Amino acid sequence: MAQPASDWDHHPQPLAPDSAPAPEYGTGSLADLLPTLAAGMAVPGFTEAIPELTPADRNCVFLIDGLGWEQLRAHPDEAPFLTALLASSRGGTGRPLTTGFPATTATSLASVGTGRPPGAHGLPGYTVRNPDTGELMNQLRWQPWTSPKAWQPYPTVFQLAHEAGVHAAQVSSPTFENTPLTKVALSGGTFLGRLSGEDRMDLAAEQLAAADRALVYTYYAELDGAGHRFGVDSDNWRGQLMYVDRLVQRLAEQLPPRTALYVTADHGMIDVPFDEQHRIDFDEDWELRAGVALLGGEGRARHVYAVPGAENDVLTCWREVLGEQFWVASRDEAIAAGWFGRPGQVEQRVYGRLGDVVAAARDDVLIVASQREPKESAMVGNHGSMTPAEQLVPLLEVRS
Repeated sequence: MAQPASDWDHHPQPLAPDSAPAPEYGTGSLADLLPTLAAGMAVPGFTEAIPELTPADRNCVFLIDGLGWEQLRAHPDEAPFLTALLASSRGGTGRPLTTGFPATTATSLASVGTGRPPGAHGLPGYTVRNPDTGELMNQLRWQPWTSPKAWQPYPTVFQLAHEAGVHAAQVSSPTFENTPLTKVALSGGTFLGRLSGEDRMDLAAEQLAAADRALVYTYYAELDGAGHRFGVDSDNWRGQLMYVDRLVQRLAEQLPPRTALYVTADHGMIDVPFDEQHRIDFDEDWELRAGVALLGGEGRARHVYAVPGAENDVLTCWREVLGEQFWVASRDEAIAAGWFGRPGQVEQRVYGRLGDVVAAARDDVLIVASQREPKESAMVGNHGSMTPAEQLVPLLEVRS
């Protein structure tokens, strides 16, 4: 006899890992941008992964932390210059890129700078386990300290461009000049620190004009900070977007001849309500804690490290508890589904950094950890997963 529909409603099937909208590695991800630009400047070893980008002698990438494609499209009044670029880039329309998984700053910056997906560069999350020590490694703050070269051994695109005779420069906050994340993701050529956004725009334009072939990167972080603290539906965030829009216009108006400026971001963001329905507290949930040795990642993209021998039990439990709201996968399932790179791109040295179980949010929900992650658990705006609001970032072009 067929089971009544009402019974099926009480036993929904968990989301299949391969149903998640995996990033477009190799054709339309952040990791494909700099290799495409480098190929257009005849830097050896690179090929065009985004063929619709026309080569330029001088290229500038302005990365705005936290500016998602969907958030930009939803705020045309606050960002008139950027909104105009949505309709005018490359003679047609601006397009989105996918950030890579997880959609978080450390992972995305490494993807941008190395031109490799997370499974290759090895920064696959906000916090991940170091297989050599068994400790959680915060890859944004680089705590506990780990040898940068051992953790991420590949040269950056900036380094390779510099070696090929291209003038390479990064213009950012002085705070980031000597951080390990900068060293592994964005080093190569000259780092120039400036505090104000206006000074960065002016200096980026000067660096572009400093040579016949130039590759310049500049960065702005405060939009992301406003989103985390106040949410992307806040006046604070809108005010930051208005400022960012003016910065892009300032830089665009100073571009030297034969330059292409690309405006992009490292992730989008969503606001998550502060209630038990939307914020599941790992530290207060005995089911989710059972068999778990370490909890990594962040609220919308969790790496879960099981006690040896409990991997299957943890996977089963997390699927039963979260399977309607999260894509929950074993490490091998997540790799096979292309979450961290195309087939064959996840390297053995990175394999053990990935969770035994990986959970990516589909709905507007978080797995917080109020005791072990009090600051992160208090954030209004969040990101990390593969939903369009988090995964899609703009690729807007201005040419001179």
